[in-house]
Amino acid sequence: MQSLNWWAILVAGISAFVVGGVWYSPALFGKAWMKDNNLSMETIQKGNFAKIYGWAFLFTLVAAANLGMFLADTPPECTGNCAQKTDLSWGATAGFLAGIWVFCFVAIHGLFEHKPWRLIFINGGYALAALTLMGAIIGLWR
Repeated sequence: MQSLNWWAILVAGISAFVVGGVWYSPALFGKAWMKDNNLSMETIQKGNFAKIYGWAFLFTLVAAANLGMFLADTPPECTGNCAQKTDLSWGATAGFLAGIWVFCFVAIHGLFEHKPWRLIFINGGYALAALTLMGAIIGLWR
């Protein structure tokens, strides 16, 4: 836990939250996502936004912390100039690979829920994009 850069994790979590806002906006995939989920603006507006966005933000922070722990390559006993392997490239790669895990489970859930492939790719694609960016931020900000 000591080797984690909590500022990088916070920024990575915020970045995933922002990517989600853009990803699911009407300008990108929001309309298709709503259609494939049989949602209307009226239904969405009836939701408890504090609860939804609060939990979503918390989950992005947990995901960022978890990814940060995977990318923490400085052993706890290191107190000096220890070599670090994680950089921007490896952070983005590790984030992308973590996104593949998530994409696979999104696809599994979607298949059993009889969701259309478009929705699976929208939701799984968000995981890939967000985790890749999160990994890049954590890797860069060592």
